[in-house]
Amino acid sequence: MDIRDRPRRLSMKTRHFPGSNLLFDFGAQSVEAYAAETPVLDLREYMSGALTASGVFFGLSGRVERRFVADMRGDWNGNTGTLDERFRFADGEVGDRCWTLTFADDGTFVATAPDVEGRAAGRQRGNAAAMRYRLRVPRGNGEIVVGMEDWFYLLHDGTLINKARMSKFGLKVGELVVSFRKTSTGAVAKK
Repeated sequence: MDIRDRPRRLSMKTRHFPGSNLLFDFGAQSVEAYAAETPVLDLREYMSGALTASGVFFGLSGRVERRFVADMRGDWNGNTGTLDERFRFADGEVGDRCWTLTFADDGTFVATAPDVEGRAAGRQRGNAAAMRYRLRVPRGNGEIVVGMEDWFYLLHDGTLINKARMSKFGLKVGELVVSFRKTSTGAVAKK
């Protein structure tokens, strides 16, 4: 029997049904699946010194809703470090975030930031890293809390790609795609 003659199983993971992307974007990924991939990503090494980033935020409709560039600086003392970020959005808004990260020898890490509820938990293996956390996002006169799932992939040219899924009540409400590059200058300006 030719493989083309076999009956096909219906799978929401591989078919494009309305709403299916709400459920299956990251569900099939495991950081362990990237263990043999190169170049090896060590976030402590990559996020040490000055970096620049460019990114876009896609809303629920899939349209780009915000664009930004960022300057960052990472400083480390052993397995603990800080990453200062200064964002400049296309609409003129400027924002800052300072992460504190602590790594264990097995590649797991925890991270905190002022707008993160509790602690982020992550793991790095091979050329990838993943991190989950709850982020407080300003909205109107208040804020909402969204679940974040960040995936990082190191490319052979030194670019670090970040794809993040934002969810509320388990449903995708947005997606973020960011590219990072190490720079020789670019200290983060403080407010």
